[in-house]
Amino acid sequence: MRVMRRTWSYIVMLWVALLPMACSTIDDDLSDCPPVGPTPPEPSTEDEYELNYELRLVTNITTEINTQLNTTTDVNVANALRTHLQNIFTDFAHDVDLSFYDTENQQERLSHDQHVMDASEQSYTLYLPMREYMHLAVANVQDNKVAGLQDDDRCPTSQLALTVEKKDTIDSQSTGLFTARQPMKVLEGVDQTFHVRLYMANSAVALVIDPRGHDYKDIKVYSTGFASNFLINDSTYTYSEKSPIVRTTRLDTEGGNLCFCSVNFPSKDEEGMKTVIEKDFEDGDSGQTFWQFRCYVTNADGTITESILNIRKMLSAGQFTIIKAYYGDSGDVRTDDTEVGVSVTLDWSDGGQHDIDI
Repeated sequence: MRVMRRTWSYIVMLWVALLPMACSTIDDDLSDCPPVGPTPPEPSTEDEYELNYELRLVTNITTEINTQLNTTTDVNVANALRTHLQNIFTDFAHDVDLSFYDTENQQERLSHDQHVMDASEQSYTLYLPMREYMHLAVANVQDNKVAGLQDDDRCPTSQLALTVEKKDTIDSQSTGLFTARQPMKVLEGVDQTFHVRLYMANSAVALVIDPRGHDYKDIKVYSTGFASNFLINDSTYTYSEKSPIVRTTRLDTEGGNLCFCSVNFPSKDEEGMKTVIEKDFEDGDSGQTFWQFRCYVTNADGTITESILNIRKMLSAGQFTIIKAYYGDSGDVRTDDTEVGVSVTLDWSDGGQHDIDI
């Protein structure tokens, strides 16, 4: 029995010893042979690349405030505006939404990342397969209750749009929105760095009124004539047939002049754009109105005076415009600004001409 066990052991050892030789000599067919040496790693299909994001604030807010509000009586209004708009006209981003799209076919989104940035500059390291992409980035959408990112599953349709229900009167926006678009070609086996600069997509306006000693029970101010959507890839604004009416925010100016402010998308411009509102002004001059302030003053006797201020200057993205006005004897709102026309309706009542929440 011991001899037979020893012989079987020799046979097994001999078979194990001959196995590699057989695999390398019989017809050179190695398909059934175990691998020799360590198994090589699978080739990587994704390479590391870095994206550096920077918010670029191009605005006139400091110049506009210093130019329009340059007297001692304007100090409180200027300070109130700076405080109210400090989180609008800022190069600080709270959140960023990053999308990477196919450049062919339906240009569908291939990758999506969201981050809390909390900085004016930030870098992220991402991994994507080698190919060409169109990259769209948006900042500060999370806390904006009026406008947000919509239809972003495809590059051509991705847009900032009003997110509120379709009403005639909406609130002012609450954050400064920034966007960027950048084609990217990710190369195989190369660590790359891309610099992405985001620019502001919305704007703001303010109406400053000198009461000039006139009494009133109440005043409400609205702005209108602005875009409702912004197509990010094309960097173009779209306009509803009926422009949204934006409620302004009345600022605490500690007495003296009154100040009303709204944050919104820009107005139309002169390049290929038609007039937002065609209107004959009170002085008989007809001109191109790009946007409006609509003021409703409730007088001491309970009557309401409507004053429509037709502004003939464009409002661009990232820009801030102040219109200075004063009260007239009948609760009307007047201005000496030559780029503003005024239309006044005494004893106004809402008969359906304007869908405004008074």
